[in-house]
Amino acid sequence: MILEKGSKLLFIGDSITDCDRTKPVGEGFSDDLGKGYVAFVEGLLRSVYPERQIRVVNMGTSGHTVRDLQARWPTDVISQKPDWVSIMIGINDVWRQFDSPFHKEKHVYIDEYEKTLRQLVTETKPFVTGIILMTPFFIESNKNDPMRRMMDQYGHVVKRLAKETDCLLIDTQAAFDQVLKTLHSTSLAWDRVHPDTAGHMVIARAFLNQIGFDWKKSF
Repeated sequence: MILEKGSKLLFIGDSITDCDRTKPVGEGFSDDLGKGYVAFVEGLLRSVYPERQIRVVNMGTSGHTVRDLQARWPTDVISQKPDWVSIMIGINDVWRQFDSPFHKEKHVYIDEYEKTLRQLVTETKPFVTGIILMTPFFIESNKNDPMRRMMDQYGHVVKRLAKETDCLLIDTQAAFDQVLKTLHSTSLAWDRVHPDTAGHMVIARAFLNQIGFDWKKSF
């Protein structure tokens, strides 16, 4: 498992990460980390790897885009002095183009998305042990759906950026696609965006698998 003893792991993103976490800093008791995948990841790390004393912080904020992340990055990431930073952003960058088509000021088009995310990654890398990039997702099996098609394009940006900047990649869309071979999207998220408990477990499992979590580890 790549997280060393005493590591501080910070998650940042939108409502999928937020999940009612404590403000201004989501850290401490399990409820402080929210009710989603961040809490699941922390619970499993603490119960299976207690000796590593890994500190988890949730800095997700509902409704945010990569533009919003850039504005709060100095206080919500850099000043927290994490060892590892996990970034999952892009869902609202895409979604606003569909649910608010006439509000152009809310749209974050793909060029701005890539430029801003790249800037955040490159400026942060010297201060941390590593960065984990998680693709945005749309819980829809029809890849020809317009929003799914655009979400995949933003996901490709994340994949390319992870490769070019030597970041760890979590392909959350691929993880959902596996489950969607059996389940309908509405059984995981009523709006195909905000996952239920099972949906958040899909994200947590994908994350833990990529960081080398040993599911058979004995005490």
